[in-house]
Amino acid sequence: MNMKQIIQQLEGRRLEFKETLPEHADLAKTICAFANDAGGELYIDVRNHPRELTGLPEEELVTIEEQVSNIIFDRCYPAILPEITFLTEEEKHIIRVTIYRGSTPPYYLKEKGKLSGTYIRVGSSNRLADEEIITELERRKRNISFDSEPVMDKTVNELDIESFKQEYQNKTGEALDIQTLRKLELVKTLNETEYPTNALILLSDDKLHRSLFPFAKVECARFKGITSEEFIDQKSIQSNIAIQAEEAYNFVLRHINQGAVVKGVYTVSR
Repeated sequence: MNMKQIIQQLEGRRLEFKETLPEHADLAKTICAFANDAGGELYIDVRNHPRELTGLPEEELVTIEEQVSNIIFDRCYPAILPEITFLTEEEKHIIRVTIYRGSTPPYYLKEKGKLSGTYIRVGSSNRLADEEIITELERRKRNISFDSEPVMDKTVNELDIESFKQEYQNKTGEALDIQTLRKLELVKTLNETEYPTNALILLSDDKLHRSLFPFAKVECARFKGITSEEFIDQKSIQSNIAIQAEEAYNFVLRHINQGAVVKGVYTVSR
């Protein structure tokens, strides 16, 4: 893809254009946000309205490259290693700063610290990350998922998973014993005690499910007519997630008016 094609793209999660070198803080926010997300490219000296190359003096390229490198090194933590290249199109020079997805997130502004200086990309803008997002970034650094994190409010033996056991046996023909839970990584052993993971809590009908994950539910509704002003029927499905989808499907089936016509020797549903 040549530069003319690149600059016609919309700014977004992985792409940003700047007519001049951004203020130090703004540049650092963008670099941290790219590193915390999927990486990205920043093009310097591309005018936005209208979108066109403005071009940098060739003798200033090295100086601006050093400025960019120093801002990233001085203001971003942990260390981010940018790839800075010079591009020329129609004798106009621009700088491309490429940032790859970081392996040790969260990345944040040194002077603000982790809680007040971690940024992520939302569309074409940089947004301050909240504590939940920062926790998720830290999980990514440890290469673990939210599902696999242990919950130490109850041991696995204290958790009500009877309906999940029954559902598992109905679907697989096998018993859901402690060995199977270990094999599925639904339990974690800490200090010689086995605790359920977040995934197993979601698969349970235990009170802990509703207290920890009150929004892990499916809301179903049928309305009168084509507006949402009047309900004919509604249901909040708060059971374990192993059967939520099936219950929602059954709700839909209950409200489908289906007829059929005979064409020749075939019955055609409609």
